[in-house]
Order: sequence, then C-alpha cells, then structure tokens
Amino acid sequence: MSHVMNTYARLPVAFSHGKGSRVTDTEGREYLDALSGIAVNTLGHAHPKLVAAIAEQAGRLIHTSNLYGVTGQDKLADRLCALSGMQEVFFCNSGCEANEAAIKLARFYGHKRGIELPTIIVMEKSFHGRTMATLSATGNYKVQVGFEPLVAGFVRVPYGDLDAIRAVAEHNRNIVGVMLEVIQGEGGIHLRDAAYYRGVREICDAHEWLMICDEVQCGMGRTGKWFGYQQVGVQPDVATLAKGLGSGVPIGACMAGGRAAGLFGPGNHGSTFGGNPLACTAALTTLDCIEEEGLLANAERIGALIRQGFAEGLAGTSGVVDIRGHGLMIGVELDRPCGALVAQGLAAGLLINVTGDTVIRLLPPLNFSEADARELVARMLPLIKAFLAG
Repeated sequence: MSHVMNTYARLPVAFSHGKGSRVTDTEGREYLDALSGIAVNTLGHAHPKLVAAIAEQAGRLIHTSNLYGVTGQDKLADRLCALSGMQEVFFCNSGCEANEAAIKLARFYGHKRGIELPTIIVMEKSFHGRTMATLSATGNYKVQVGFEPLVAGFVRVPYGDLDAIRAVAEHNRNIVGVMLEVIQGEGGIHLRDAAYYRGVREICDAHEWLMICDEVQCGMGRTGKWFGYQQVGVQPDVATLAKGLGSGVPIGACMAGGRAAGLFGPGNHGSTFGGNPLACTAALTTLDCIEEEGLLANAERIGALIRQGFAEGLAGTSGVVDIRGHGLMIGVELDRPCGALVAQGLAAGLLINVTGDTVIRLLPPLNFSEADARELVARMLPLIKAFLAG
C-alpha cells in the first residue's frame, strides 16, 4: 500500500516525460494532452526556453524568503500590472492561497469602512479552493460536506442573476464585495454575456464594493486574452491568478487596484515560499513565451477550431446539450453524467477531464497546434457518440 494519503481517485497511469502537447507514460505509451495539468502547463511539456530558464535560476538561487528583496518579484509584478490594469501584486503558491488573500483583503477593506461583519457575495456552482475560507466561498455542497462548520461571511446567489445581487444589497449592509469567476471552471465551463459582468461592476461601484475576479483557471491567456475579465470589458478591483502563471512551477498571485490598492501593509499578510526566485523566473519566462510565440491569438484560433469541430461532428446527435467556452477553455455538455469518458479517453490516448458530472472539460496547452486540435476532435467524436448511443 502507498503511504500517500488517499485524497485522489487516480487513473491507473503515471507519466515519465513529455514534449509539447504529448506526454509519455512509464510503459512507453504516448498521449495527446488536452488537459495540461488542469490549465497549468501553459507552454506544454519541456518547453526549451522554460527548461533552460528554470535550470539556470536553480543553479544560482532558488529561495531566500520574503525577509529580503526578490528582484524577480519586482519584475513580475510590473509585468502583471501592465497587462492587467492593476496597481500591486501579492505573490503566493496556489490558487486557493491567492483567493484567501483576496478574501482577507475584502474583509480588511470592510473593517476600514467600519463594517464589523464584512460579507462577500459569491456564486452558486463556483469553485475557489479547498482551504476553509475558499471552501466556504465555493458554491458546491458536495465538496463542503464533512467540513462544517463553514466560515461565515459569505452570501450565495445564482450565477448570472443581477437581481439577486441587488436584492442582497437591499437587505444586507455588511456586503463588501462580489467574488466570481468570469468562466466557472470546476462548475462546468459556465459563462454569461458581457452585460452581466458589466452589471456586477456597476452594482459594486454604486455601493463601493470590491469586484473580485477569480482568474485562477481562466487567466494567463487561456481565453485568448490575458485575463477573462478582459473578454467582457470590465476592470475588477481584485483578481487572482495561479495555475498557468508558472507553467507548472507553483506560484499564485493576488492583484489589487482601485479601491483595493494600498490596503495591506507589513504584517497584514505573508507567505514563506510566495514569489521565490525560481517561481518568478518560471512566470516571467511564461509571459515572455506567450508574447513571443503569439499564444493569445493561437488560443483564440485553436479554441474556435476545436469548438467548430465538435459542433459539426456532433450536429444532430441526441444527448449533446451545449458546446461552449472561450479560447482553450472548452466544455462539451451532455445530458447525462459522463465521467466514464475520462477512462475511455485515456484508453484512446487522450488526457481529458469531466467536471460538473456532465461536462467534458478541455484545457489544452496554449501552444496546441492545428494538427493537435484536429486530432483531438477526431479521437473524441467516436467516444462521445458511442457513449451517448450506449
């Protein structure tokens, strides 16, 4: 028996190496990676520039702690603020840590305004992490069961319902912000039209609340723009990043601007590992490669090609509910639970995922090629059709 704690229902495979959009298991079998470590491997596997940068940095300095200045942090924060429209960045190690920082920032903002019980409006079907605060903010009862009592300070509303947010505003004077994902990833690749997000922004402005966008899965170019909120024409006060920021090296970021800028001071928050030299090098190199290789445009073009391929290939197929997404964040929703397709995909040489029970989730690397896209569709279509026919 393994001494690893039994927290994952793992598939019966382990990988030894990868290159580009391909990964090879310990038995020598190759797979097309349409999941990229759950939106983490932005540059695919073994990207030569990333490998060289990480190796060079590891040979010089890996970690010093935040007791001292970290040159890479300054450079990375400058780059992220220039791309995001934000003013400052806190670096951590993961998405849930970035979201914890955002929640703390919102509560701190509320206390400075004299609100004793700062409360954040969150969304049904959302996912913000598995720490106690982010779990409490998450809109999925299944992942919360057994961990009660949850952390107070959250009010949940249906995703996409502006009237529900307005109703909370009328009856709760403790609200300090609204927290949402522009595209709900774990919840099933759910998105709304731009008017909804602009409406949230207007409500936040009218009440002097913080608008907090969880960009952990949809950020870093995955939608075809640097950040999901740029797809819908809003500028949040807080945005969180992780996953694809370091292309596999753990790093998270909580970015603040507007009403949220300048709130934290020394001692209000911290992280031992957050933004260490190695992680910052990985993130800076990831940003460089996205820009140099035109990966934003590639994500948009290849994502559209994949969605078109599924739309054409599944036209008239009973059981297909929807095909949706932005860029290389794609969901194919079926009318029944389809978790069995993950193992079937593995047997067919594909790495895919199912989320929300009924949604095939595809998150390929941003440098996925046109040939990769066509191969993915060609391999997936017969699996989906056979599953629905069965």
